[in-house]
Amino acid sequence: MNDIFTKEKRSEIMSHITSCDTKPEVCMRKYLFSQGFRFRKNDKRYPGTPDIVLPKYKTLIFVHGCFWHGHNCKIGNIPKSNVEYWKQKIERNKKRDKKNEKLLKDMGWKVIIVWECELSTIDKRENTLLELTSKIIPSRGNR
Repeated sequence: MNDIFTKEKRSEIMSHITSCDTKPEVCMRKYLFSQGFRFRKNDKRYPGTPDIVLPKYKTLIFVHGCFWHGHNCKIGNIPKSNVEYWKQKIERNKKRDKKNEKLLKDMGWKVIIVWECELSTIDKRENTLLELTSKIIPSRGNR
């Protein structure tokens, strides 16, 4: 099955995909800041460049896009064209994520992964953000 876009148009579309400051990341950072958490963002000193670093709580948060990181949900489907390429690409991403998570845990960090689909609707977002707070500070989530 061929792509419906020309090679140039597909290249333009793909160039607009960002790895930092995505809507789910911004949403999460605004929530954390409103709850009094202070953090660093996209700190390259750590494996995998975590999206949010909470040094005070020795916690790192990754906001994973379901497609790019191979989540088993509706958004995480592999495209119908160039299937073999995408399978390999996403498997490499998953391997890299596991390796980085292990390295970070070995360094003594708590690693939290939040999936894009967990922030997709208002209800899901509220539940996810409340749970996130309790994962960072277990006693704080019981307010």
